Amino acid sequence: MADNKNPALEMFRKKFDTYRKVIDAEGEQKAWDTLFAGYPERQKKNMGPMIEGVSLAKGFSTGIEKYKQIGMEMEVIDISNAGMDAVLEIQKVCPVLGMAKEFGFEKPCHIICDMDIEATKAAFPGMHGARLSAKADGSAVCIFKYERKAK
Repeated sequence: MADNKNPALEMFRKKFDTYRKVIDAEGEQKAWDTLFAGYPERQKKNMGPMIEGVSLAKGFSTGIEKYKQIGMEMEVIDISNAGMDAVLEIQKVCPVLGMAKEFGFEKPCHIICDMDIEATKAAFPGMHGARLSAKADGSAVCIFKYERKAK
């Protein structure tokens, strides 16, 4: 059960609730568009100070403690190579897997992770991101890859 006093988990709960209400009333695309509105701008504001002017590995590493506070166990691996600044973000725990089911979603990945990746790409031109593995699909961990041209 989610910790109702944790603002980040409550934000996830609100996303699932909104997505469920909009998808039921107006369909999948409208639900995506509703949650995505303003997300790239928020992502720029929140992530920019972490990743601008430093390597992705260094920047993402600064988020480890923040993620720990919401029950995630994150590791960052620098995979920079061939002129690319690149990182793997590995999440060993998904604190919203059960929460998604409360709202009738078998998996949280599309609503939470995929939207986060798309917002990051929109917020930072030239950034590429992908979900490579998901606990919701039976994998041991969730793995995300982000990369951009090295400076």
